[in-house]
Amino acid sequence: MSQSHNLEIYNPPPDTGLSVIFADECLLVVDKPSGLLSVPGRGEGKDDCLVSRVQKVYPDALTVHRLDMATSGLVVFGRGAAMQRALSIAFMDRKVKKRYVAVVDGIVENNSGTVDLPLIIDWPNRPRQKVDYQEGKEAITHYRVLLRDGARQVTRMELDPQTGRAHQLRMHMLHLDGGHPILGDDIYAPPEVLAKADRLLLHASRLVLRHPVTFEEMEFEAPVPF
Repeated sequence: MSQSHNLEIYNPPPDTGLSVIFADECLLVVDKPSGLLSVPGRGEGKDDCLVSRVQKVYPDALTVHRLDMATSGLVVFGRGAAMQRALSIAFMDRKVKKRYVAVVDGIVENNSGTVDLPLIIDWPNRPRQKVDYQEGKEAITHYRVLLRDGARQVTRMELDPQTGRAHQLRMHMLHLDGGHPILGDDIYAPPEVLAKADRLLLHASRLVLRHPVTFEEMEFEAPVPF
């Protein structure tokens, strides 16, 4: 089931107000709920999204980066074009440290490690990605086990992506040690794993970046909702 199929029945969570983690005259950090698009989707009925909700309160806020609709957690906005540009460059230059928490199917054996698998879009099946050693772009994820739940046969993971490819964390967990798809993943998980959660269990929990004006290192955290 592709994300584009799901968007045909886009049903965003109710707008109960922004969960603002930080705001000053230069940037804004917001905790995005699962099920909400980061930016408007294509077609009718997909205008309700994080940036539209943010701009109702902060009209000068501009998108710097995105999370998948199903992923929750920290999203940064620049206030005005100059701040958006400075923050976007920091993300592109990999100067922003990102950390996610995920719950994956099965018991991951190694306490920590690195997944290094190049990714490219699978055009006939987009938005799906695929591993491609010839044409794929570099994609690297460090991981650490937080908790193994033998009763449920799931593992809670901390994921530190070193690159920002589409669906990188989903794909890297799918290929880790024979396959540990993220629970609730409606694109890659088999039906029995999809059924183990009522949402994608992936959350952007921590960001570290330098303030675009003061250059002070700033750390932001959003509590994991699962």
